[in-house]
Amino acid sequence: MTNWFRKNMSVVMIAFISFQAQANSTPKVYDLTKYGINPNTGKNSSATLNQAIQKIVTEAGKGNPIVIKFKKGRYDFHEEGAQKRTYYISNHDQDNPKTVGITLENLSNITIDGQGSDLIFHGRMLPLALVENQNLSLKNLHIDFEQPQICQVKILENDTQAGTITYQTAPWVTYTIKDSTFYNTGEGWEMKPTSGIAFEEKTKYIVYNTSDIAVGTAHVAEISKGIIKAFKWKNSKLIPGTVVAMRSWHRPNPGIFVHKGKDTRLENISVHYSEGMGLLAQLTENIYLEKFNVSLRGKNDPRYFTAQADATHFSGCKGVIISNNGRYENMMDDAINIHGTYLKITQKLDNKTVLAKYMHEQSYGFDWGYATDSVQFIQSKTMELWDNKNSIQSIEVIRKKDSDPIQDFKIVFTKPLDDYIDPTKLDIGIENLTWTPKVEFKGNTVRNNRARGALFSTPQKTVVENNLFDHTSGTAILLCGDSNGWYETGTCRDITIKNNKFINALTNMFQFTNAVISIYPEIPDLKNQQKYFHSGIKIENNYFETFDKPILYAKSVDGITFNNNTIKTNKEYPAFHWNKKEILFERVINANIKNNTIDGKPFVYPAN
Repeated sequence: MTNWFRKNMSVVMIAFISFQAQANSTPKVYDLTKYGINPNTGKNSSATLNQAIQKIVTEAGKGNPIVIKFKKGRYDFHEEGAQKRTYYISNHDQDNPKTVGITLENLSNITIDGQGSDLIFHGRMLPLALVENQNLSLKNLHIDFEQPQICQVKILENDTQAGTITYQTAPWVTYTIKDSTFYNTGEGWEMKPTSGIAFEEKTKYIVYNTSDIAVGTAHVAEISKGIIKAFKWKNSKLIPGTVVAMRSWHRPNPGIFVHKGKDTRLENISVHYSEGMGLLAQLTENIYLEKFNVSLRGKNDPRYFTAQADATHFSGCKGVIISNNGRYENMMDDAINIHGTYLKITQKLDNKTVLAKYMHEQSYGFDWGYATDSVQFIQSKTMELWDNKNSIQSIEVIRKKDSDPIQDFKIVFTKPLDDYIDPTKLDIGIENLTWTPKVEFKGNTVRNNRARGALFSTPQKTVVENNLFDHTSGTAILLCGDSNGWYETGTCRDITIKNNKFINALTNMFQFTNAVISIYPEIPDLKNQQKYFHSGIKIENNYFETFDKPILYAKSVDGITFNNNTIKTNKEYPAFHWNKKEILFERVINANIKNNTIDGKPFVYPAN
């Protein structure tokens, strides 16, 4: 048993029993080279690797503990020969079928050890799908794409008076220009970038006070190979040398997809690029990340970007989520986001029965709940939870034909619903409380990314400790909750944020960026809210280094502690944030704020 498991035994004891039982029996080790899978050949492994894995599982006997080892090296995967699957993936584009590089489905007691290998994907693929497995471990792998859909360019000249910018494409970028419009191209795909993120050339920080920028893809001409002049691109902040990641908003596939797993362990894995999340796990019980990275390939990596969206994302999971000692950098969204999904009640059929549905276009197509699951109800406009919880007696998918994606449900509850659960009078969401996880996020580094650092939305115990949040560009930690847009649950009831280091967050303005730590449930009608959404929040012994004012913002909280924190100010950027208060509260009660310092002096709240 590793030291990592010993340190976390108090959190994972119950979930670890199956891992321990597996460890007590010696697994049989299989070498992929003996099945014709060799590195550095340049051959397409999409069909042959999946066939080899299935052959090994058959030989070993399904369910017997085995380890499958790669010989260290490079393995290439193309769309040709790859498996096609219909997967509806939370917070991604719901286009199907998916083209999958490696498919591991309905397996148990299996470890895949890449021994440091590079898995390089071509075209538009879902690299790894881990579906309905138990006791599955994946370790020592690098996941990357030969040609990312994000197009990297460097600014060569910027004539702000003429409104023209000349840029150079990165060496691996291929493109075409049609009707004076620039298109990024790759194996089997073509894409017009619509937005961009600008990075400082030397530091790889996102350029101060730029956020999402327009990009020069229209009205362009090729000056020479790889040198493009945009005749209607004006942005004075893009000085020569600035590197721009030009992108679209598509997110078809994560790097790793985990669906309906139990006891899944991902160790020493690096996702260097994906066109969606680095990792998306949904409806999974107990998932452990140790040294899981969504990262560049070291200081000399010529790229300035990693994932197109979040580094890691967990939707509708339960048990425990443990993410320790990871590195999350230069992605186009958050390092981690943990939430469930509210269904919206569309009709009340009787005092126990409702029709309800998934609402967001990127979050549907998968199970929401099961018989005996515990649920609660929320008034969407005020984000007030009703005290009376209930449980599911039966849940039925409503659709015209079996091939239609899961979106609408008929739910029968065990107890009668109160009269105020009436969708003709109020917008009402349903939260599944059974599928909410305990969380541990420790020893991670989050840096140089777009949007936000870490998002936690679970009522279960959550510990955020000993992490470094370095130039997250937006809010470093966000506690949200939303039953109106993304419909992402839910309320935090027991979260501890301690011994973390925050360096120069809020260099840019994105959604929910009210302070370094932002407690920001989306509440359309805060004025008429009577209850409080979040509670049990402890922020202690953290170090904040900042060029601007806002440290903590909170809305609709009953019970928050901000103690023994150290704030140090610097002059590395001009202060520009609209929020001019270190601590700003809206509808907050039972706040405990003491023993904090700013530049070595006691910080008194509220100020005299």
